[in-house]
Amino acid sequence: MADENKMRELVLDKLVINIGTGSDENTQAHAKRLLEIITNRKPADAVSKKRNPAFKVSKGQKIGAFVTIRGQDIKPLASRLIDAVDNRLKETAVADNSVSFGIHEYIDISGVKYDPKIGMLGMNVNLAFKRRGTRVALRKRMRATIPKKHRIVERDRIKDYMTKEFKVKFV
Repeated sequence: MADENKMRELVLDKLVINIGTGSDENTQAHAKRLLEIITNRKPADAVSKKRNPAFKVSKGQKIGAFVTIRGQDIKPLASRLIDAVDNRLKETAVADNSVSFGIHEYIDISGVKYDPKIGMLGMNVNLAFKRRGTRVALRKRMRATIPKKHRIVERDRIKDYMTKEFKVKFV
């Protein structure tokens, strides 16, 4: 039996957790504190790129908080976040190169207790995938192009990976 090509293997590139807060500064501070509790990392501010008078948002205003996780810390955190949605994701949550889903209340995440100061907040979670060898297109020295078929990870491959690694059921 021939071994599968290592370059076709899927790798979790990054995990991004995002909480949108709108123009409220108190909610912004609470969202940053919550992300720090969940990930043990310092969150960054999401800043608006355009003004939107309907939502009372001006350009350059803080409208959310997010944390990006890379490396070995992804899998344990991803499994906790997927457990928060009972290991069930919609088929539409999977796109080429990523899986996105929402968590309605942070108390659904194992190990996180309700904090009355923070209140109830939900969040968006995005898992980004890549294949081995994509560094060739990103490095500074001896940069090379990668064919499109290697850059795009198909939805079916991502579903198989999620089912095998995290025991996800797609509905």
